[in-house]
Amino acid sequence: MRNHSAVREFVLLGLSTDPYVQPILFTLFLLVYLLTLVGNTLMLLVIAADSHLHTPMYFFLRQLSFLDLCHSSVTAPKMLENLLSEDKTIFVGSCLAQAFFVFSTGGTEACLLAAMAYDRYIAISSPLLYSQLMSSQLCVGLVWSSWSLAFVDALLNILLAVGLDFCEERTIPHFSCELSSLFPLSCSDTSANFVLLLCSSVVHFFGTLVLIVCSYARIVATVLRVSSSTGRSKAFSTCLSHLTTVILFYGSGFISYLLPASGSPLEMVFSLQYSLVTPMLNPLIYSLKNKEVKAAVGRMIRKHF
Repeated sequence: MRNHSAVREFVLLGLSTDPYVQPILFTLFLLVYLLTLVGNTLMLLVIAADSHLHTPMYFFLRQLSFLDLCHSSVTAPKMLENLLSEDKTIFVGSCLAQAFFVFSTGGTEACLLAAMAYDRYIAISSPLLYSQLMSSQLCVGLVWSSWSLAFVDALLNILLAVGLDFCEERTIPHFSCELSSLFPLSCSDTSANFVLLLCSSVVHFFGTLVLIVCSYARIVATVLRVSSSTGRSKAFSTCLSHLTTVILFYGSGFISYLLPASGSPLEMVFSLQYSLVTPMLNPLIYSLKNKEVKAAVGRMIRKHF
């Protein structure tokens, strides 16, 4: 028999406890979440409907849009509910499930961004062989590998966390459940959990970042060999959207996970950037300066209206 009372629920403190600020935050982040849903859904529909966008680059972009829908939907509904509710509790099992999906969707996106960087390298270094090298079988294999690696990684961490005992302290100073926020609440020894999470982060996230840096190093080396400045500018412009997404994702994600789970305003800002703002911005990043997407949207509008 355990010598402490088991905790069945956690309390998510959320973004603010001020009853006057909460409705404002609810309105703001409801708008952000709706824009995320609309923007990524439109991106999925446009890419699926237009045959001009049935290329490896847009195949990966469609997967990214689907991932952004999943990633934001893991945390946003519960966060919005808590902003309007006095009862901000979440069952331990639900909390672990949320932590699993946050980890798995974030890990999948990291792998997918590495695959997209490799796609840009092939497109720039071997344009004549691009469709042959980036075959549909390879693209599907890269996507499945991304999902599989992330889910296995998340499952290992969650299975180890399921064995933890939680007692007395049950307040999470955050708007969502993440593994790093749960460890301080446990009565058990969490050293093994911490080591596994650290190894997962190093191998999974830093590993994919190394692959992205290597791809861009080769891209830069290839582009610098182009004689015309127009050609160099055009080659770099094809990578700008992806590079912006990488900076937003890894910058906010790494800082969010490296900061201690203290519920500080800085930690909240980077967590919101990682969980909600970046998924909202990605469709804009890939459409505002992308002539092919703009043309596809125009064709779609003319066809239906």
